[in-house]
Amino acid sequence: MSEIPPQAGGAPTAPEQEVVDICRELLRIDTSNYGPGQDGPGEREAADYVVGLLREVGLEPQVFESRERRTTVAVRVAGADRDRGALCIHGHLDVVPAHAEDWTHPPFAAVEADGCLWGRGAVDMKDMVAMMLANVRHLARTGTVPPRDLLFVFFADEEAGGVLGSQFMVREHPEVFEGVTEAISEVGGYSVTVEDAKGDPRRAYLLQTAEKGIAWLHLRARGTAGHGSVPTSDNPIVHLAEAIARIDAHKWPREFIASVRGLLDGLSEVTGVGYSDEDAEELLERIGPAAGFVRGALQDTANITMLDAGYKHNVIPQDATAALDCRFLPGHQDDLMATIRELAGEHVDVEVGHLDTSLESPFEGALVERMTSALLAEDPGAAILPYCLSGGTDNKALSTIGVTGYGFAPLRLPADLDFAPMFHGVDERVPLESLEFGAKVLRRLVEDC
Repeated sequence: MSEIPPQAGGAPTAPEQEVVDICRELLRIDTSNYGPGQDGPGEREAADYVVGLLREVGLEPQVFESRERRTTVAVRVAGADRDRGALCIHGHLDVVPAHAEDWTHPPFAAVEADGCLWGRGAVDMKDMVAMMLANVRHLARTGTVPPRDLLFVFFADEEAGGVLGSQFMVREHPEVFEGVTEAISEVGGYSVTVEDAKGDPRRAYLLQTAEKGIAWLHLRARGTAGHGSVPTSDNPIVHLAEAIARIDAHKWPREFIASVRGLLDGLSEVTGVGYSDEDAEELLERIGPAAGFVRGALQDTANITMLDAGYKHNVIPQDATAALDCRFLPGHQDDLMATIRELAGEHVDVEVGHLDTSLESPFEGALVERMTSALLAEDPGAAILPYCLSGGTDNKALSTIGVTGYGFAPLRLPADLDFAPMFHGVDERVPLESLEFGAKVLRRLVEDC
């Protein structure tokens, strides 16, 4: 537990004054996560940087390693009301890999251009990590005591499902989260600009209240090995291809869960554009590239992402495999798994590589009200709408110990910035003004949570 140390004197640095510099330094640390069994180069280096910034202002964080150099950092700040449930504000230090030749600027150089910081992790999610650090440092410098305990956690390994990060922490160190009842993290609180019913531009902030579940599966087809010149009806590559074709052609039924319905209803009210359960395209087109996230939340999905078969041109192999990324809506896990097994057919086994839960939190209550108030204080007149994330966050792991999670990494974005496609995409970048805006919004929240 960190008690806030007294201010040493001089004007304290506001979060928005240092958030850009912190984000720049984080982006320069290559924390690429190459997946299970492959340690990335810089998670420990980033954790050491975080620890240094915390200690610099008198805080004493805890450091945990699930494996050498796979490091998570946590620091708890005591609040005024110790009987209230604590709020966990968490981010992850790892990023997905980047191929430098595809980028306009080197992905780990943190180039400042066109009013933005460019680099892998700029939106996923070193921008939020920088906001967190800037704000906890401001609390320490000013001696501000938040309304309730705040737990800041900087996780490892989120991009590989959190096995060595959030899952490790809730399993091996649940005491870190003692008393925590709610959490906020990434992929929510950012703005999209839409035309209202009068044709005027209006910002809407998407507050993430739900997440689809994750099922990373392997399809394994088995057959009879043989010479490539001999006809066969038991070729595993053909069995696999047929299974892939059936899965790809399957039309998953739509279901609008509460967060999706709330988003569509809210957008319809703002824009004056109607929708139906069968056709929401005209409405979704109003939110530009962010529509991809929303489309992914209208039904379960299954996408082939990798293939592996054969070892020589003239040899029919004994087996063939494919990786399948499935995402399911809350309550759909069993139905999705049964459907995939049926579509795979008798010659293809379905193996579970990684399974993680779906989430749905209410778009109401004191925390939602305070997140909304913090945004509207900095951007009056905006609309605040719920939405379901088609991907996943470390909130999944925290849900297993009873923590209700939301996505809230606040960013006021330019109307012409294609923000959503930059998650795991090329030329990831975040506007400097958006970082400063987010730091101010987060400050309002931590001082009024």
